[in-house]
Amino acid sequence: MTLPIKYWHAPFDVVGLKDQIDRLFDGFPGLLGDRDPGIMEGIWSPAIDIYDSKDSLLIRADVPGMAKDDIDVTVHNNVLTVRGEKKKETETKGKCFIRQERFSGSFNRSVSLPSDVDASKVSAAYKDGVLEIVLPKREEAKPKQIKIDIK
Repeated sequence: MTLPIKYWHAPFDVVGLKDQIDRLFDGFPGLLGDRDPGIMEGIWSPAIDIYDSKDSLLIRADVPGMAKDDIDVTVHNNVLTVRGEKKKETETKGKCFIRQERFSGSFNRSVSLPSDVDASKVSAAYKDGVLEIVLPKREEAKPKQIKIDIK
């Protein structure tokens, strides 16, 4: 004898609950997907690497998709500041965004520098989306090697 299969029914609307939870998380970036195409606009900062050598500091910053004229580098009171604005893509003729994750908007990144940096000799170059800033050290701050004669 086989018993009939009974179907279990939830005491509430599961699909409706899922829709309500999805709507709740729509406003939080990174949770359950970013549904707002402009949600990341204006809240980015370039990633940087800082290298130290005996003669200088080298800073590399990732600023892809920017024109060099949109980047400003200053040194004031031993603080290096990199400012800029990455413009939002506006050319969307016949296109509809499904997902938009690339950052846009202005940024301001500051790094404290050691006192041995010679701010008057700072140089910068921009190539392939990477900004390189060379901060030479003052002569008196560079390590000196003294040769010892053994007699």
